[in-house]
Amino acid sequence: MAIKQKGVTTFLLFLVLAVVAVEAQLQDDEPTAAVGHAGKLRAKAAAAAAAPTHLHFYFHDTVSGKSPTAVRVVSPPASSPSPLFGMVNVMDDPLTEGPDQGSAAVIGRAQGLYMGSDQAKLGFLQAMNLVFTAGDYSGSTLALLGRNCPFDAVRELPVVGGTGAFRFARGYALLRTHWLDFSTGDATVEYDVYVMH
Repeated sequence: MAIKQKGVTTFLLFLVLAVVAVEAQLQDDEPTAAVGHAGKLRAKAAAAAAAPTHLHFYFHDTVSGKSPTAVRVVSPPASSPSPLFGMVNVMDDPLTEGPDQGSAAVIGRAQGLYMGSDQAKLGFLQAMNLVFTAGDYSGSTLALLGRNCPFDAVRELPVVGGTGAFRFARGYALLRTHWLDFSTGDATVEYDVYVMH
């Protein structure tokens, strides 16, 4: 009798281990009919998360007039080797869907600073939060930090983080000057931002 019970116990143990192994295999495989609808939704969400989100908008930096959106808080020292080296501006610039600041919908603000950090050419260290106030990403932010040389045709700034919908964000922004007034320094810059989040 003890031998028969030992055989039944061994068989039951084998059956439990086989079921566990099959379950583990199903969880490791791509979603199939056996995994069901929830597994397919998880796979679809993972695939969508792997594709970057593309944001396109315009940044309006106004340093002149009665209502500037960027103000100088530190002027370059008289001994500066370049006219803007050592300058620091703080900004709260509007972001719009189109290039015309007056007629395009405002989708957010660029809040931060840029400072003259290149002695050989016009080059800034730019640190800012893109604060979205309208649209799908309203209430979310992206943090950018990098080198911006306004006379280069295309500049690239890294996305180093974000909040809200952009928590754990990483990516890059491509900047192109759309319009620049050489007499005032006012500018409109086109942004194409590609972000993983």
